[in-house]
Amino acid sequence: MRTPDVLIYTRTAGYRHDSIPDGAAALTELARDLGRPAEATEDPGVFTPGRLADCAVVVLLSTTGNVLTPEGRAALEEYLRGGGALLAVHAAANAEPDWPFYGELLGTRFDGHPEIQPGLVLVDDHEHPATAPLPDRWEWTDEWYNFTSDPRGSGGGDGSGVRVLARADESSYRGGTHGEDHPLVWCREIDRGRVFFTALGHAPETYRDPAFRAHLTGALTWLTAQRVSQGRIGRGSGA
Repeated sequence: MRTPDVLIYTRTAGYRHDSIPDGAAALTELARDLGRPAEATEDPGVFTPGRLADCAVVVLLSTTGNVLTPEGRAALEEYLRGGGALLAVHAAANAEPDWPFYGELLGTRFDGHPEIQPGLVLVDDHEHPATAPLPDRWEWTDEWYNFTSDPRGSGGGDGSGVRVLARADESSYRGGTHGEDHPLVWCREIDRGRVFFTALGHAPETYRDPAFRAHLTGALTWLTAQRVSQGRIGRGSGA
């Protein structure tokens, strides 16, 4: 039986980050270290129920604009509702701008960023494997994304189970628009599936940083645990 793999999708229809090759290489290595093969692709044709049934995790790595076909959107939604897992990294917050389900999935949308500069990430939850390796106050340099709303406010105001793991300390840099509560990293469940989003990951060197790699490894660990607990994902999968 084929080992469920990690599908790393890097297609862009808007701004393209120079860090995408480094990110894809890093995620391939990290997946391998977890015993998962990985495939990096820009082919929207891979988003079919059959292909996604073989995926432990789908990664949207700094995807921008509309990068899925209508059939691909339907397949991804079915996969996630049926027990799949999604890791959305950095500019993935700016993907699929006219697909309501994707906006509801993340809980918010990208709303610009200030210049790249150092600042502090405040880790609120060390119980999650993606933030367990990080210090309470993590010195970091990035684009410090702003969002259109608080992701906790999605799903009729109940947050749809959004669990914020880390925030930006806006007093440590210029250009934040959220105030004291500026979510940067969060996760949630949707039906039987899991979603993890990190706003970090702009620069190529980010993906060689040990702390950030530990962050991504923890995210993959949490997401792949969903596959292990539920077995094969896709049409006809077991509970």
